[in-house]
Amino acid sequence: MSIERIDHAQLAMPKGGEDQARGFYADVLGLTEVPKPAELATRGGCWFENGSVKLHIGVEDDFRSARKAHVALVVTDLDALLARARTAGCETVDPAPFQSWRQAYVYDPFGNRLELLEAA
Repeated sequence: MSIERIDHAQLAMPKGGEDQARGFYADVLGLTEVPKPAELATRGGCWFENGSVKLHIGVEDDFRSARKAHVALVVTDLDALLARARTAGCETVDPAPFQSWRQAYVYDPFGNRLELLEAA
């Protein structure tokens, strides 16, 4: 028995935040929204993908942002992605060296932290 890979990561958002989620995850990060299965769509939220990257943004009634817990995404052109995030009004933390990566953070419209890694 072994764990082979992560299928997806889920982040939370408040009820009614789907348009803000689309603005960030699709427009800023460049992920594609995919339809949720019909039996799950009634719960609200959005699913986004790009190849093997799958992020589910689910509605949480007692929502609190994940300011410490985070998803780490490997990206290309970190500076351009951060510039696009800043233009969209997103909170960011500037890149810094981290092992063999350049590391930065961006916060989604709900305050959830995402780590961005680009090969140094």
